[in-house]
Amino acid sequence: MSLPQRRRFPWNLDWNLLRTFMVIVEQRGISKAASHLGLKQPTVSAALKRLEQSIGKTLVIRKPNEFTITRAGQVLYTECATIFGTVSQIPAILDEDKAELRGHLSIAITSSVISEHFDGVLNRFAQAHPSVTYSFTVFESDEVETMIKLNRASFGICLLTTVPKNLRTMVLYREYFGLYCGARHPLFGADAILPEDLEGEPFVAFQTEAEGGPLEAISQLRARLNLSRNWRGVSSSLNEIRRMIMANVGIGALPLHVAAQDVAAGRIRQLPPFDDLPMVDIYLLSNPSRRHSEAEAKFLEAVEDSLSRTALQDRTYGASAPV
Repeated sequence: MSLPQRRRFPWNLDWNLLRTFMVIVEQRGISKAASHLGLKQPTVSAALKRLEQSIGKTLVIRKPNEFTITRAGQVLYTECATIFGTVSQIPAILDEDKAELRGHLSIAITSSVISEHFDGVLNRFAQAHPSVTYSFTVFESDEVETMIKLNRASFGICLLTTVPKNLRTMVLYREYFGLYCGARHPLFGADAILPEDLEGEPFVAFQTEAEGGPLEAISQLRARLNLSRNWRGVSSSLNEIRRMIMANVGIGALPLHVAAQDVAAGRIRQLPPFDDLPMVDIYLLSNPSRRHSEAEAKFLEAVEDSLSRTALQDRTYGASAPV
């Protein structure tokens, strides 16, 4: 594309084509995108063809039983998602001229984030600013990180394998994981359980327990105890891991403070070891390049203030956590 063409490009481009292309990528196909947008399939297919002609690049490889995004398509999708995230902020930005704080906080969050300290911040902010609205959407941790990078949410709360360079991160709280069996498991009623009693036991696992994942320490603990080499159940949801433990699909790991209520109710039992347990930090993510609305900026300020006044030790959950 020559320089004069590049200068004319944003004026000549139908911006609706970018939105359509973003949905095509996210829905992984023309038919699903058409259904999502409430359009006919030929209309969406024609929109993709027009966009490819405007850009002069093939964005999607379409063959029977194959849907592949080209490198140019991946680059364009990232830009489309960023544009969409910026445009989605406009209503909140336009509300800022009102005396009362208004706006919307969209939070991408991993499953079963349980933190009294975060709930306390949320409660105080909600009471102080009753016109602010909220949406919490559950994703896997890597998806939360992507949502914040693409400017598709105000904030993210998740586990991290490595701290991303281009995002702002704060440790929201720390939790320790223990191993548990359900009431249907033969070990549940045992008078005493030794670590060697767990050898060869089937287990259920979080998807993020894989090597290099944020919960890799759990898989390392299982390896030390010589549990079964292969998982019997897997999920990205803490609630489904909990379900499989109680159904005796296998032994599984849960955060100590999350499991405490089920332990007290006699639904699950903690297994050894009880010391030197896997520790995981839960992070709050924000994007420095995002033009935060006044509501988003005030909320981030409230979280930062709370974390600065509360030591990490006091934001650490788990009765058996080392001190």
